[in-house]
Amino acid sequence: MNAVRTVSGPTDRVIVVGAGLAGLSCALHLAAAGREVTVVEREPVPGGRAGRLSVGPYEFDTGPTVLTMPSLIEEPLAAVGEKLSDWLELTPLDPAYRAYYPDGSTLDVRTDTVRMAAEVSRVCGPREADGYLRFVDYARRLWELERHHFIDKNLDTPLDLVNLNLLRLLGMGGFGRLQAKIDQFFTDPRTRRIFSFQAMYAGLAPHDALAIYAVIAYLDSVAGVYYPKGGMHAVPAALAGAAAKHGVRFRYDTTVASVGVYNGRATGVVTTDGDHIPTDVVVLNPDLPVAYSLLPTPYRRRLRYSPSCVVLHVGSSAAYSKIAHHNIHFGAAWKGTFDEVIRRGELMSDPSLLVTHPTPDTYYILAPTPNLDVAPLDWDKLGPVYADQIMAELERRGYIGFRDQVDVLRIVTPADWAAQGMAAGTPFAAAHSFTQTGPFRPGNLHPTLENVVFTGSGTQPGVGVPMVLISGKLAAARVVDA
Repeated sequence: MNAVRTVSGPTDRVIVVGAGLAGLSCALHLAAAGREVTVVEREPVPGGRAGRLSVGPYEFDTGPTVLTMPSLIEEPLAAVGEKLSDWLELTPLDPAYRAYYPDGSTLDVRTDTVRMAAEVSRVCGPREADGYLRFVDYARRLWELERHHFIDKNLDTPLDLVNLNLLRLLGMGGFGRLQAKIDQFFTDPRTRRIFSFQAMYAGLAPHDALAIYAVIAYLDSVAGVYYPKGGMHAVPAALAGAAAKHGVRFRYDTTVASVGVYNGRATGVVTTDGDHIPTDVVVLNPDLPVAYSLLPTPYRRRLRYSPSCVVLHVGSSAAYSKIAHHNIHFGAAWKGTFDEVIRRGELMSDPSLLVTHPTPDTYYILAPTPNLDVAPLDWDKLGPVYADQIMAELERRGYIGFRDQVDVLRIVTPADWAAQGMAAGTPFAAAHSFTQTGPFRPGNLHPTLENVVFTGSGTQPGVGVPMVLISGKLAAARVVDA
């Protein structure tokens, strides 16, 4: 097996472009290895997609709302000798989710397997609870196998995967279809949905996604979901605070216009103000097409992107006693709605919606939509109309009088994601199809520029808070192992 590629030449000084979670994770690992690190960020605060929106008295998280695997936040902090508990106060959510079904039933997703088995038995019967326990055992083994041998590892070619663990993964049916694998454990459509909808995080319908992505359901539903005091933006704020404490320099409100290149190497970055910041290595955290736009070599690979979403940030006096922190409202339709969004470029005719209610007066409502490659819709006109349709749908599903009690409304559409530099107008990057997974996903080391590294959801290992935190560590390894 070939040695993993690393950057060549000196690596003492590193510039990280972008203070997203991956960039911050990378900066901490680099600082731990004694590198002189500067993070250049266009916004006034860290976070990237995990940003913060303030509207009057209301504070909203603009990006991910579900936090799993806090050990992956602990890792970059521990690299510089810091303790997670000194930087973040995390509360486990119980339930992790509350699922609402078209027949009026609800299912609380609890991470304690004994209590969850009892909940599944209550809603769906004891046979389904037995299937749940078998699924937990399967998904846990799948995660342990994938994490150590495929996810948390730099991959240059498919040959890097060839080992006994690949055979074990094949033996577990990891390269079959997710929905078919889920259906081996569950017979009730309600449990089948709650343990397969996570495929959308990977940009695919459950009947198209690989079974290896059952690990997302494991992280979501078994390993535990947490809420940081102060909201999700507290996570990048903590990582940036620890990084600054350990010598990482931050330049906020600074936009990188280009990466200077000479003789096959990056020499530094040039800001829109005309400053040239010299460096030995450049790590690029923006979405890959944006990252490549900073370089003299364009990005030539045609990628298939995940569906996008519309997010409503609502400040409201409305109160509903039966909802949890995270609420999933399933429509009656299932497979057809994925086809609408992913294949046909249509809005869901019977949408499934995520409603996050982190504080008594704020709501975060997410509705999956086509990305701009599939459907270049006029979101300037459509956005307000669709937002009203979403809120009307919520009222039909039990949020009585919701629209009348809205004090503040901010609508984020695929056009807004695109304006922030996200390819195809989606915050979920390239879809995790087989040809865009593992070593087939865009690599984190530039193919010709010897000292340019990529990190974030567009590169390996992929999308989601756990994956981008790992991505930062993998990017740093390309530098510190040189």
